[in-house]
Amino acid sequence: MKDEEDDNIIPNNEENNSEEQSIDENQDADEADESIEIVDVKHFEGEHFYDNEEEGDGSETITKVTGMYKDWFLDYASYVILERAVPAIEDGFKPVQRRIMHSLKELDDGRYNKVANVVGHTMQYHPHGDASIGDAMVQIGQKDLLIDCQGNWGNILTGDGAAASRYIEARLSKFALEVLYSPKITDWGVSYDGRRAEPNNLPVKFPLLLAQGAEGIAVGLSTKVLPHNFNELIDASIKILKGKSFTLYPDFMTAGIADVSNYNDGLRGGRVRVRAKIAQIDKNTLAITQIPFSTNTGTLIDSILKANDKGKIKIKKIEDNTAADVEILIHLYPGVSPDKTIDALFAFTACETSVAPLGCVIEDNKPLFIGVSEMLKISTHRTVDLLRQELEIQLEELKNKWHFSTLEKIFIREEMYIDFKLYHDKESLFKYMYDRFEPFKKSFVREITDEDLQRLTQIPMIRITRFDSDKADDFIAKLEDEMKEVEYNLEHITDFAIAYFTKLKEKYGKGRERQTELRIFDDIEATKVVLRNTKLYVDRAEGFVGTSLKKDEYVTDCSDIDDVIVFLRDGSMMVTKVDAKTFVGKDIIHVAIFDKSDKRTIYNVVYRDGKSGPSYIKRFNVSGVTRDKLYDLTNGTKGSQILYFTHNPNGEAEVITVLLRQVGTIKKLKYDIDFAALAIKGRASKGNLASKYPIKKIEIKEKGISTLLPRKIWYDDTVQRLNVDARGELLGEFRPNDKILIIQQSGKLKVVIPELTTHFEEDMIVLEKWIPKKPISAIYYDGEKERYYLKRFLVETENKEETFITEHANSQLEIVSTDYRPVAQLVYPKVKGVQKDSLHIDVEEFIAIKGIKALGNQLTTEKLKQVNLLDPLPYEAPEEIIPEEIEVKGELNADDTNVQLDEDGQIGLVLE
Repeated sequence: MKDEEDDNIIPNNEENNSEEQSIDENQDADEADESIEIVDVKHFEGEHFYDNEEEGDGSETITKVTGMYKDWFLDYASYVILERAVPAIEDGFKPVQRRIMHSLKELDDGRYNKVANVVGHTMQYHPHGDASIGDAMVQIGQKDLLIDCQGNWGNILTGDGAAASRYIEARLSKFALEVLYSPKITDWGVSYDGRRAEPNNLPVKFPLLLAQGAEGIAVGLSTKVLPHNFNELIDASIKILKGKSFTLYPDFMTAGIADVSNYNDGLRGGRVRVRAKIAQIDKNTLAITQIPFSTNTGTLIDSILKANDKGKIKIKKIEDNTAADVEILIHLYPGVSPDKTIDALFAFTACETSVAPLGCVIEDNKPLFIGVSEMLKISTHRTVDLLRQELEIQLEELKNKWHFSTLEKIFIREEMYIDFKLYHDKESLFKYMYDRFEPFKKSFVREITDEDLQRLTQIPMIRITRFDSDKADDFIAKLEDEMKEVEYNLEHITDFAIAYFTKLKEKYGKGRERQTELRIFDDIEATKVVLRNTKLYVDRAEGFVGTSLKKDEYVTDCSDIDDVIVFLRDGSMMVTKVDAKTFVGKDIIHVAIFDKSDKRTIYNVVYRDGKSGPSYIKRFNVSGVTRDKLYDLTNGTKGSQILYFTHNPNGEAEVITVLLRQVGTIKKLKYDIDFAALAIKGRASKGNLASKYPIKKIEIKEKGISTLLPRKIWYDDTVQRLNVDARGELLGEFRPNDKILIIQQSGKLKVVIPELTTHFEEDMIVLEKWIPKKPISAIYYDGEKERYYLKRFLVETENKEETFITEHANSQLEIVSTDYRPVAQLVYPKVKGVQKDSLHIDVEEFIAIKGIKALGNQLTTEKLKQVNLLDPLPYEAPEEIIPEEIEVKGELNADDTNVQLDEDGQIGLVLE
């Protein structure tokens, strides 16, 4: 039999089939007693087994297994499920964990015990090896909740293992002593050898299963309950008791950032995406400060090195400075984009992992698949029930104390002990005492028993002689008050439970705040961030493209996950995956890397319809294509040919000169067409008529500029990314040369191109479209001079991070404004009870625009309580001038009624 550590192996397929995890409870008893049928087969086809190679001959051999074999597998499966791999819903423990905690309690004397001693003691209850017990104990200790650890218990961040059990020590934490044990209400059973009593379930008064999480694989099913935040569990339990709604999300000791939008309450089918926290130190250095759940720094670095070896990312070196906190420094080569590298780390390494929860617990000796919300409800109500049982036992004990104290007081006050010498046997003495207590019977809380009388007869004489009736009355009154309090708590058990949870949070919740940041992730397209470390070549004449054609024409750099778009002279187009060598068709006129999400690359085409038909002109974008499918961009007539072709990354529209052949009486053999006059349509559109006569030659007369509207860019604070999908706050309309301004609370700023892969720091306070002539105003505290300064400046250097406050450690930015005429309010503290009026500062009047490195003007010599930014003064900003050469020109549609042909058969949009 395997050791216990095998129970924690993560299955390769976490989404196990639910049918494999269920047991048919509707099976008839007779059917259940039948022998297991094993089909001995040599051939399988469809849903039938065949004994020979001839399909469908119907021959099959069925062997019935009887005796002990038919029971052994089911017995083993049940044992692994119930006794090793899956935790119980009652206390959240697997059997080995429960036995460890029971042993720790038996050994508890307030001092540390060698873990080896605890393991040896636990072997009295756990019928498996000491290694499995030690490993399970280390796992509990590393969760920093139930065991107070001393020594090297390993490191969940680095993956380092614990020292040998003889070198490390443990004792129960104060939290464990408070919530795990209550012998009087514990459900006790017998150990495996029948020699000792062990708890069937510990009376845990806390949602321990959800706090620690659980993981295990059994036979036919597995479980994976993710850990949750200590304080959030208590808050949710209180909400349950108050009848309020609640939500629960995981929280990991490794911290990181998690997207729980598909958590699905921890049920099968849910997913949690977890990312490392990566910050940019400078343009050549990244720092990983938090790692995803289920990884450690060792596996994380290995995955980064593997991605680097495969050419997915390009890094110079890695430094692992992890100790108490994670610090992995990734050094980049000059020119490598930090933003794209961060995305590539998420796309190709363990910096992003996906965890599949699967809530499975044991209830009434059966597997139960259940969500975390229902788990918490069960735990909360069980806690209430345990508290009720403890109160009932406490009330019964108080009543017994009160009962005996009252008996004792009457016994001594009535001097019943004097007549004891008259009675020589127990029966007659007890009858005498019953008779004497008869007049006081109604005042007792229960009937007098022989045990009560026996205790009275054993009271020492010295205690009788020193009996103080007043003290006895006070003690009885105190007991009565305690009983009233307990009775009140029982009547208001829900309020009592709420107070219990609140006390737990106040006592143990400090330092257990949420560690994992919750955020919705953006989807990273691997093709956009992969390092293109392979070269793509083309053999235009023979029609081959690939990475192995090194003697042919070089096209561009690519990666092995890229797609290639190819255009042929006959008007065909195909998108195919990068490979060593792929035949796409002869006479290739254009090859490029294909981006399916690119809506701004426009293709300008003139093609001849058939061998001698008219020529058409069109503009189109390519999207929504099927890989390796040949598309026809012409009208479909045999012999069609592309006469002119350009691809334009930003929708550029050039002016072309069309030269016709001399045919008949054509008057105009040369004319110009501006592609800007054509509307952008789909690739399957026929296009506009360019000429009904044969075209001799087409030349470019004037290079084009973009005819596309400025691109609108939004910032989505939820995922902290830019987008063009109208999600979040609109930053503005951006042309090719426009940039964004980013200002951080740390006093740093930069002006950069608004790429959708840009990452933003957490302390970003300003993000807007950059207007070069718009001044920036800042009030900051200078740590060295201990004074407040005000400065105004323009950003003159682009694509470079600059600091605009002094670099002293105590310097800090108070306010920053990008308004033309900002107004600041200075609030002074009270001095000897006198409040000085606030001062309003017109920033434009206070200081002129200076350089970014200027210190600025001293704002005040007095101490300030607060600096506020008020509404700016009125200012009419100059209109943004759009250069004349990039104005969007009119569009010509094939369906427009104003499209006319001149007498020579050309479209009437001529630029002569």
